[in-house]
Amino acid sequence: MLEQTAGEHVIDLLKAWKVDRIFGMPGDSINEFMEELRKQQEIRFIQIRHEETGALAASSHAKLTHQIGVCLSIAGPGAVHLQNGLYDAKKDKAPVLAIVGQISSTLVGTDNFQELKLEAMFEDAAVYNRRVQTAEQLPDLLNQAIRTAYAEKGPAVLIVPDDLFAQKVKSKEALTSSIYSSPIIRPEEKDLKEAVTYMHESKKPAILVGKGAEGAAEEVLAFAEKIKAPIIVSLPAKGMIPDDHPQNMGQLGQLGTKPSYDAIQEADLLLLLGTAFPYREFLPEDTPAVQIDIDPSVIGKYYPSRVGLVGDLRSILPWFTNGLEEKNDDFLQTYIKKRENWNEELQQDIDKETELLQPQQAIAEIQNILEDDAVISLDVGSVTVWTARYLRLKKQKMILSSWLATMGCSLPGAIAAKLAFPDRQVIGIVGDGGFSMGMQDFATAVKYKLPIIMVVFNNEKISMIEFEQQAMGNQPEATDISDIDYAGFARACGGIGYTADSREELRHALKLAASSEVPVVIDAHVENLPPLPGKVSYQQGIHYGQYMIKSMFSKGSTTIPPIKKGLKRL
Repeated sequence: MLEQTAGEHVIDLLKAWKVDRIFGMPGDSINEFMEELRKQQEIRFIQIRHEETGALAASSHAKLTHQIGVCLSIAGPGAVHLQNGLYDAKKDKAPVLAIVGQISSTLVGTDNFQELKLEAMFEDAAVYNRRVQTAEQLPDLLNQAIRTAYAEKGPAVLIVPDDLFAQKVKSKEALTSSIYSSPIIRPEEKDLKEAVTYMHESKKPAILVGKGAEGAAEEVLAFAEKIKAPIIVSLPAKGMIPDDHPQNMGQLGQLGTKPSYDAIQEADLLLLLGTAFPYREFLPEDTPAVQIDIDPSVIGKYYPSRVGLVGDLRSILPWFTNGLEEKNDDFLQTYIKKRENWNEELQQDIDKETELLQPQQAIAEIQNILEDDAVISLDVGSVTVWTARYLRLKKQKMILSSWLATMGCSLPGAIAAKLAFPDRQVIGIVGDGGFSMGMQDFATAVKYKLPIIMVVFNNEKISMIEFEQQAMGNQPEATDISDIDYAGFARACGGIGYTADSREELRHALKLAASSEVPVVIDAHVENLPPLPGKVSYQQGIHYGQYMIKSMFSKGSTTIPPIKKGLKRL
């Protein structure tokens, strides 16, 4: 009977699951598994400088490829560092496997060096969370972990005392297999007919489409064109529906457009397709809604839908498209015109001559070098607003930390994207606050010769938080951050760094970066403009006025502070 170490079994199973890379940092509670990784060539170990980067990269890999992302850490501090990336995967429904080392099985429970109660620590973050007790269990538990990650779309954690990897395991009758089969789910016909009734009666339907529509863009567009509905796209779904499609009104919410907000408010029927949009204040009060989602738990979760249909959009939408009559397009044409007017305003913002480089101008320069199949790895903060509003995506793909909204996700996402798609252009868009949270792993991009382009919007501020404080009527507190020479840092890591203080300098730097064969950081010094929502509420306007008055009196001034040009939509 053939004997292998448990670690060898793990390697074979990971290959069977088509895992080709693992993100991690070696250490004393995974050394036996590292030895097994060393002896084979098919699975590439990507050594990161911080385990949070590894987990975020694994999550990004899963979002981009729909294949499981894998990360590896030691017990104790390494395991603690994984948490943020695993929560990102859970919130954004990305299948991830975390193999977490533990102290020797003979010492577990003795409160030894670096021992933590890992099962308790990961319980909330993971959809599957088990500690392996014996080497014989390891192969079957690994299969269970990966299958659960796929089935429940989230992170699975397998905690393994390192000595178990080296123990011999006799081949035995397998309890599990290395396959996952996706179910085909279809709603009942009575629910479909009820939804049709609402659609027939509607004269002003509007569609809000989310990440759940991935892979169903053609079906969404055919349906929208048939019922003559404006389409509003959630931020995680940006790029699924081409931004230049006439029915695309843009995003909704603080980073959205006024046409999208107005269309939602005026609609007499709201169609929620693959989205659980959580920002209730941007949705209508009591407009009837039909919601379609593969996940039954989100039906009616954030908006009181009249009809809920559980299933795949690719199979459900053609049923409506083929059965419905075309509607009058007066409502749609009104909003196509509003969107055109909005786009003209955005273009004026981009084209205006300014003394300082402004964020929307920086986005426009990125647009000029953007390749058709590029991947954008977007960070969290004011850069999210500028990118959502001004960057026009057609066939490109964009990833971000959407539900957890963790700063520092752009660099790990860019690393994962370039490893997954080495022939595609990868651009990271990040603020100075987000980049400085995990910039040490730019050295990882250099080590593995990944020619990513990281554009750092440097305003020496945590500007989104500053604006939020101002919008509450408060004076900004602790939102200034000290400047760093990010271009010099890139060069110190072995990459290329450019500093851009003007639009012309940024244009030149981007042109050079686009042809670079090594990682690049562009330190773009941008003016700190408030990232105002497309629709500013009355309360936001009042609170911003309160902030200005507080600012005036705190400085002992008798002059009201000037309003920046960026506030014109107040």
